[in-house]
Amino acid sequence: MYRFSIYKDQYRQNLRLALPVVLTQLGQILTQFADNLMVGRYGGDDPTPLAAVSFGGSVFFILFIAAIGIALGMTPLVGERFVQGDRTRSARLLQNGILFYGVLGVVMAVVQYAAIPLLYHMRQPVDVVDMAIPYYKMLVWSMPAVMIFFAFKQFLEGVGNTRAEMYATIVANVANVIFNWFFIYGHAGAPEMGAEGAGLGTLLARVIGMLIIVGYFCCKSRYRSYFREFSMRGFSLGTVRQLFRMGGPISLQMFLESSAFVGTGLMMGWFGKQALSAHQIALTIGNCAFMIVMSIGAAATIRISHCYGARNIGELSLAARASFHLVVAWNAFAALIFITLRHLIPTLFTSNAEVIAIASQLLVLAALYQLSDGIQNVSVGILRGIQDVRIIMPIAFVSYWLLNLPVGYLLGFTLGMGPAGLFLGFTFGLSCAAVLLILRIRHSVRRLREAK
Repeated sequence: MYRFSIYKDQYRQNLRLALPVVLTQLGQILTQFADNLMVGRYGGDDPTPLAAVSFGGSVFFILFIAAIGIALGMTPLVGERFVQGDRTRSARLLQNGILFYGVLGVVMAVVQYAAIPLLYHMRQPVDVVDMAIPYYKMLVWSMPAVMIFFAFKQFLEGVGNTRAEMYATIVANVANVIFNWFFIYGHAGAPEMGAEGAGLGTLLARVIGMLIIVGYFCCKSRYRSYFREFSMRGFSLGTVRQLFRMGGPISLQMFLESSAFVGTGLMMGWFGKQALSAHQIALTIGNCAFMIVMSIGAAATIRISHCYGARNIGELSLAARASFHLVVAWNAFAALIFITLRHLIPTLFTSNAEVIAIASQLLVLAALYQLSDGIQNVSVGILRGIQDVRIIMPIAFVSYWLLNLPVGYLLGFTLGMGPAGLFLGFTFGLSCAAVLLILRIRHSVRRLREAK
C-alpha cells in the first residue's frame, strides 16, 4: 500500500539530482526548439526551411545519439567507485573517457560527413535535401566538442554533481539563440543564412558549452585534483573496453529507439513537406516533455549506482519505485498539456494551415505514448545503475524494429491512416519496451536480494 511518508525522502533526493539535469536536458532540446521555431518563422508560409531542419537533424541524430549512449556508460562505473572511495580508479575512468570519447567524436563526424550523398536517396523532396545539407554539415562539425562535453558531464554526474552541466547548458543555449538571431535572419551585419545559420549557431553554442564545463572542472579544486592521478601508465585498453562494455549496449538501445523515430520521420516525408513539418513540430514538443523524463532517468541512474556500490538493496528498491512515481506524474501532466493546447502550439512555429491541422492531430497521439515512453526510459536508467545493460538491446530491437516501425507502416500506408498511423506505431513499440524492462528490473532486483 502506497504511503507518502515512505517515499518523501526518496522524492527529495531524486529531485535534488534531477532538477539540475532537467534544466540541462531542457537546454539541449531548447537548442533544437530554438532552431525549429526561428527557422519556422523565417520560412513563414513556406514549409521548406522547417522541413530541411527536420530532415537534416533527424539524419544527424542517428549516430549522434549512438555516440552519446556510449558516453552514458561512464556514470554508473564512476558512481559505484565514488561511493566506495576509489579516487584513483575514478580518475582512470575519466582519463580514458576523455581520450576514447574525443576520438569517437572525430570518427562519428567523419562517418556522418561521408554519408552526405546518401541524403538524396531517402525519398525526400530535392529542395528540402538541398537546404538540409548545409545545416547538417554544421551539426556534424560539432561532434568532437559534444563528446568532450559528455566525458566531463558523465563523470560529474557519477560523483553526484548535476549542477555543472546545468550552468554550461544554460549559457550555451542563450548563446545559441543569439547566434540564431544573427545568422538565420542576417541581423547586425551578419550574413542571412536561413537554415544553415541555425546549424552554425548550434555548432558555436556546443563549443561554448564544452569550454564552460571543462573550465568548471579545472577551477574546482576537488575535481581538479583528479588530474593529479593522470599518467601515461593510466591509459589502458582494459579501461576503454570497460567503458565500451557498459556504454555499448546503452548506445545500441538508444540507436534502435532513435532510429524508430528517425525512420518514422523519413516515412513522414513520403507524405510531403507539410506532413514532415507537422511531424517536426509534434516531435519537438514531445522531446521537450521527454527531457524531463530523461532527467528523472539520469537521477535514477545516479541514485541506483550509489545504492548498488554500497550494496544497499532496500534503499535501491525505494529509489527505483520513487523514480517511477515521479515520471508517471509528469507524463500525465504533459499529456494533458498536449491535448489541451494542440491547436495553439503549432501556430508558434508556422502559419501554414495544413501543417497546423496535421500537427494538432499528431500532438494528441503524442500524448498517448507519453506514459509508456516515461516508464521505459526510467527503467533503462535503473538497469544502467545496477550495470545490467546487456538485456536492453534485444528488448529495444523487438520493441522498435519488430513492432514500432512495421506497425507504423502498416497503419500509415497499408491501412491508409496517414501520418496518424505512423505515430500510433510509437505507442505499440514503447508499450512493449516498458513492459519487458519492468519485468527485467524485478528479476534483477530479486537476484541482488538473493545474492546479498
